[in-house]
Amino acid sequence: MSFLSELVKKKDKLKVTDTVVTKIDGQRYVERGGDAKNVEKLTPCYGFVVDTKPDNVPVLVIDNLYIGSQDCASDSVIDVNNIKHVLSLGVNVYVNVNHKYIDCLDLPETDIKCVLREGIPFIKEAVDKKENILIHCNAGVSRTSMMAIGYLMHCENMQFEDAYILVKEKRPAVQPNDGFRKQLMALNPGQVI
Repeated sequence: MSFLSELVKKKDKLKVTDTVVTKIDGQRYVERGGDAKNVEKLTPCYGFVVDTKPDNVPVLVIDNLYIGSQDCASDSVIDVNNIKHVLSLGVNVYVNVNHKYIDCLDLPETDIKCVLREGIPFIKEAVDKKENILIHCNAGVSRTSMMAIGYLMHCENMQFEDAYILVKEKRPAVQPNDGFRKQLMALNPGQVI
């Protein structure tokens, strides 16, 4: 008996299931009984979390360096925290202070070296002047933490793990994606850019 015939026998004994399929455009459908032709369309589901409540409290990581979500990049939050500079990663906002936007996708395959090379000097200039700066992305989780950790590694000569722990203690929601994390871990303190 061939391996293929054994597989066919085993396949026939498998329990019939329904599979929910979500396409890249958010369209969803159910394949009934494993039959790709027997489908039921469902309500679309977007490939991102819909933000239903504001996250507008920036967190001070070290003197003059704040991190947060895009909700923190509002005039009222900027005024209350005396923020003079805003670094936006992947989410461009309009603010009435010194602002820098860096295009950066929150994908593991994004090369962070050029992002860090462009962002760290902007942060360092603000911190050296003892002026508050806010680093933000959409949710203040992955790109924001990547930049803050990269800054701490380069300008404060911190090891990755120490920088990560510091940022995580200040804002527990932070979590650089796996690709960002691996790239940061490969960098040497003081030699990030």
